[in-house]
Amino acid sequence: MFQLPTGSPKYLLSQGQWGAGPTAVGLYMSGPWVVGCLANNIWSFAGDSSRKPVNQMLVQPFINYNFGRGWYAVSAPIITANWLAPDKRDVWTLPVGGGIGKLFRLGKLPINASVQAYTNTKQPHMIGPDWTLRTQIQFLFPK
Repeated sequence: MFQLPTGSPKYLLSQGQWGAGPTAVGLYMSGPWVVGCLANNIWSFAGDSSRKPVNQMLVQPFINYNFGRGWYAVSAPIITANWLAPDKRDVWTLPVGGGIGKLFRLGKLPINASVQAYTNTKQPHMIGPDWTLRTQIQFLFPK
């Protein structure tokens, strides 16, 4: 994985650092179940010297149960750790929750749509959100 120092320096919408790190994914499918995990860690190696260095992890376990007719239940929380947080209370963001989704066609185009809600059982104490609502629409282009 590569991180580019894009974004607006005026508003600090970027970390201002070049970064890289490994990414791995594992997946298991059996009957209606899809279970797996995506994980990565990124470290900065160059960039704006006035900005903080980066050492961040992301883990996204996922579990889907497919009901049929395109409907499924899903939980795919995005767990993060900022290993360089100055206050150890601010290292982790740990969401819990899930949602529903449906695969359908718009003409011949397959589409995957879902809505998921998560509450953060742990988050940075001064800046982390209490909850997240994720809505997703994916256009699929199978061969």
